[in-house]
Amino acid sequence: MTTIIAAVFPIYFYQVVASELPPGVATRRFALANAAAMLALAIAAPLLGAIADLLPVKKRLLGFFVAVGSVAAAAMFGIHAGDWRAALVLFGIVTFSVSATFIFYDAILPYLANKTEIDRVSTTGYAFGYLGGGVLLACNLAWIKQPDWFGFPTTRDATLPTRFALLSAAIWWVIFSVPLLLRVPEPPLPAVERTKLRTLVVGQLRSFASALKEHPTATRMLLAFLIYNEGIGTIIRLAAIYGAELGISASAMIGSILVVQFTGIPCTIAFGAMAAKIGAKNSIYVGLAAYVVITGLAYYMTSSTHFLVLALLVGLVQGGTQALSRSLFASLMPPERSAEYFSIFAMGEKVAGIAGPALFVAVSSATGSSRHGIASVLCLFVIGWWLLRSVRPASQGDRAVENGAR
Repeated sequence: MTTIIAAVFPIYFYQVVASELPPGVATRRFALANAAAMLALAIAAPLLGAIADLLPVKKRLLGFFVAVGSVAAAAMFGIHAGDWRAALVLFGIVTFSVSATFIFYDAILPYLANKTEIDRVSTTGYAFGYLGGGVLLACNLAWIKQPDWFGFPTTRDATLPTRFALLSAAIWWVIFSVPLLLRVPEPPLPAVERTKLRTLVVGQLRSFASALKEHPTATRMLLAFLIYNEGIGTIIRLAAIYGAELGISASAMIGSILVVQFTGIPCTIAFGAMAAKIGAKNSIYVGLAAYVVITGLAYYMTSSTHFLVLALLVGLVQGGTQALSRSLFASLMPPERSAEYFSIFAMGEKVAGIAGPALFVAVSSATGSSRHGIASVLCLFVIGWWLLRSVRPASQGDRAVENGAR
């Protein structure tokens, strides 16, 4: 997520791979690749979630998509100037794969934490994610800034340190998936005969609409999340290439994104503590208010200092807002149908993942300015905040009573 989707690859794509394309065109094609990957996952997510609820295969499916995505990430090592079509195909596969793993990763969460501790577990998980992404990105930045220290022969190939950074993300992804695949238990589910699987999957898919009707509060939370999270995702995915188009140096942007990673560790944990005091929903409001400010400042950004300030602000609220959204949604659904509900959650997120980049492309194409495209993201935070008002989560006391009854 950090090296390929957020930081190193977008800059490498703009400055090297797609350097032959006009600035605005390169940015828009990158945004469209994001949207296409999200559309593909939106189509696949219900089926993946249904299968995972019918068979004890959450970890196997997670491992499968780790394998596919890591192979595509490793193949990025062979991407050079002019290979922008192949680069976008590989980027789409990586984006699809990592987003698919989140369906199964998130679906395991309700089995590992009860409703009184799920906010803390979710935010702590995000904090460790920031730590991992930050450590790898720090190594990437060191290779790119000081290649001689690490023996990279840049006189023959100046892109080698950057391409090795992309390869390192694949290796990192595989290595740190191993503890989950070996040590985290697969939630027990009864096996289903293969002859019955097709019928059950079809029935499971048909139950999505009725499931949403049965739990209107979770449905309202889903709708609010898919709107405002699209704003968050658009900023994550387009910030680096937007900054590159504005002329901000690669090292300044990677360094700033590195700040996000390490700022996010304590701040995400702090959001978990804040949720215990004022509730997850009110804590999410704090994050959305910050994103309104972030979007406004991004419109006027002109220097690396501005990018750093924005990175600090994002680091304060990004992980906490997303983690509490996940745990709030998890607290509103029955654990025994977690994969199904999280596939709906993921599908809604990815369908919205089409809207943000598409909105950026539409507005920037119509106005001829990527600044206006970024500014258009503001409406996603405002609409998401307005929809979130109708969500009525259970109190902590209610959660404890319910958990005790179980």
